[in-house]
Amino acid sequence: MGSKLSGKDLIKLGFPKNNAINIALGQISRYRKKEKKESVLKEAKGVLLEPSKYIGDGIWGKLAEGLIDPVEVSFQQLRNTRAPYSIFGENEIEEEAKMQLYSALKLPVALAGALMPDAHAGYGLPIGGVLATENAVIPYGVGVDIGCRMSLSVFDLPSTFIKGRESQLMGILSDHTKFGLNETQKIKTDHEIFSRKEFNEIPILQQNLDKAYKQLGSSGGGNHFVEFGIVRFSQNELISMDTEKEYLAILSHSGSRGLGANIAKHYTYLAKKQCPLPKNVQHLAWLNLDTHDGQEYWAAMNLAGDYAKACHDDIHRRISKALGKKSILKIENHHNFAWKETVNGKECIVHRKGATPAAKGALGIIPGSMTAPGFIVVGKGNKESLESASHGAGRLFSRGVCKESFTQNQLANVLKKHDVSLIGGSIDESPMAYKDINKVMSLQQDLVEVIGTFSPKIVRMDR
Repeated sequence: MGSKLSGKDLIKLGFPKNNAINIALGQISRYRKKEKKESVLKEAKGVLLEPSKYIGDGIWGKLAEGLIDPVEVSFQQLRNTRAPYSIFGENEIEEEAKMQLYSALKLPVALAGALMPDAHAGYGLPIGGVLATENAVIPYGVGVDIGCRMSLSVFDLPSTFIKGRESQLMGILSDHTKFGLNETQKIKTDHEIFSRKEFNEIPILQQNLDKAYKQLGSSGGGNHFVEFGIVRFSQNELISMDTEKEYLAILSHSGSRGLGANIAKHYTYLAKKQCPLPKNVQHLAWLNLDTHDGQEYWAAMNLAGDYAKACHDDIHRRISKALGKKSILKIENHHNFAWKETVNGKECIVHRKGATPAAKGALGIIPGSMTAPGFIVVGKGNKESLESASHGAGRLFSRGVCKESFTQNQLANVLKKHDVSLIGGSIDESPMAYKDINKVMSLQQDLVEVIGTFSPKIVRMDR
């Protein structure tokens, strides 16, 4: 901007001396700072004169809302009592994770909560935490990796297909999967998701469109993976698979990449500004769904979830093509997301941060570690868990502790013992870092029914 625009400039235009000025300056700084001062003031004047015309606008909608219905930002006090909650596998969960849930349950918007047996401490909600809120969405209740999910493709190929083809299958994973910040697919896919109107209407999405296009079909670092393994099914009317057979399958775990991370960062910043909380719970700041920012985050979150699915679909398509086989069954689920659901007869927002949706009849996948089995499950619709289950085994040791405590030789020995080949991976993702998945599953028998297992055989992770 030629010369810096100030609050005095807006007051001269006729802006009321309230929070609308702060909103206007914030939006201008974020989206119009390279424009000429005169043109920005002209736009701002238009909003001031007819704010109703700008409701829903990506840049000026928030200001229009503030002019029509001014809201004073006030410090939010926690309640003295907790909303109702349940903890599954309490003796296996660290105290810090429980305390994080207890704090979330005291939010004025909290209605109910639950903690899954794989839970451990995180930011805002603990990993494995579930929280129902009234007309409010907490960006850190969803998490940074919006739409992080599992995807399983099963092929009409026997488990014996792997024998003698280990090198070929390792080559397929090496060639057709990309991980971390810098790796992307050389041949890009022009997916229909990039035509979604949200990319044009919401500035933060528009700014991340190029990144999203480049990263489609890739996976994050950390505990994200793509692996070949063997699936076995037990009898269940939801899946008509031969229980006498063992099938080759692909299982992937990843989310919405840089797109989701930038959405989380942007709207967490806005939530903290609008919803000041005590320092120890500031990551639990929420956005009211009746506001411009709340509606915008909801739309961006849902787009990020669909983008995460598109990434998995692209990965599976590439591997299927390399195998020369189409899958005969696909099962998938988010585990970092928020949904509009009914709890105790009331519509609310259910946040699952590292938790698998487990409504009655819902299919899902709960992975183990790179050597431990994963489980194909059907939800039982348990109301006490807010129809949720664990999203994995859960960490037993932090990344720092793993690096200090375990060696590459130990990891190699565990892989050899379980006949698993690893491409990439790191010591902080070793099987020793995780809880016993079988014990975790035993603690949630009231939440899900196991109808199949996935045994990893060739695992690809970030290097």
